[in-house]
Amino acid sequence: MADTNEMEVVTLVIKHRVKAGFEVPYTTWLRNIVRIAGQWEGHLGVDVIPGKNAGLDTYTCILRFCSTDAMQRWLDSPQRRELVNEALPMLADGDQTEVNPANEFWFTPPDETRSPPPRYKQAALTLLVIFPHTLLVPMIWKPLLAFSPVLSNYVVATFVITLTIVLSVVYLFMPMATRVFAPWLTSSTEPKETR
Repeated sequence: MADTNEMEVVTLVIKHRVKAGFEVPYTTWLRNIVRIAGQWEGHLGVDVIPGKNAGLDTYTCILRFCSTDAMQRWLDSPQRRELVNEALPMLADGDQTEVNPANEFWFTPPDETRSPPPRYKQAALTLLVIFPHTLLVPMIWKPLLAFSPVLSNYVVATFVITLTIVLSVVYLFMPMATRVFAPWLTSSTEPKETR
């Protein structure tokens, strides 16, 4: 029987605030460590969300791993420690890491002084991203699925369409949407209560 811990997707959130004047060397360093982390066993993907905090460039990196053990092996690896040591002189607050076992990493605010956006905003943005996919992806796949009796089987066709939506949303459109809508997600203006 497989260890349930190994079947759990774990997200590692790393936050860096870059000192003024180090923006270019930091982005070069970031591209390098993202490439190296991507080759690590158990690594499932990474999203990088740029931002600003107190006038400094900030980067929130969300790494997904297939298990806590895989994530911990990356965190403890001499290779990562060496790369982080290279970056430390460029960072205003050091290398800040946090583990999120739940999949709320899309809505993790880059600034630790803020809380995640309200659930209704998370739901609204998720709906905005997924709804067009549910309309368009079946239309795109329909001509291709009709070529084969196996592909046109209801279960197979549903699986292919769902897989396309999930991969597209998780790896491409949701990260883009959270960047585009970041000002709205992080705004503190809430509807006023009527007295």
